[in-house]
Amino acid sequence: MYILECADGSFYVGSTWHILERVQQHNEGMGAAYTRNRLPVALVYTEEYASIAEAYGREKQVQGWNRRKRRALIEGRPEDLRDIERLQKLRRTAEGNARPP
Repeated sequence: MYILECADGSFYVGSTWHILERVQQHNEGMGAAYTRNRLPVALVYTEEYASIAEAYGREKQVQGWNRRKRRALIEGRPEDLRDIERLQKLRRTAEGNARPP
């Protein structure tokens, strides 16, 4: 599983067997449609898994994260990941309680 930072500052999350070849493909415009209009891209994070299924599962998990949470992962701040998760849960609870009955 890998994370690319695009030229516009956004992140792209993917998975592959051959990371360096895949990053090159992205930078040559042969990667995902998302990255084609945001070149160049830079590899900022990787995780290795025994199977593509595991990597794909992690890819889908991280794709669902917001920018702040991805940045904490990239910067190696696992304690911030937990804090961000707690804040998100608190916000969802507060929003749910603010709805009229």
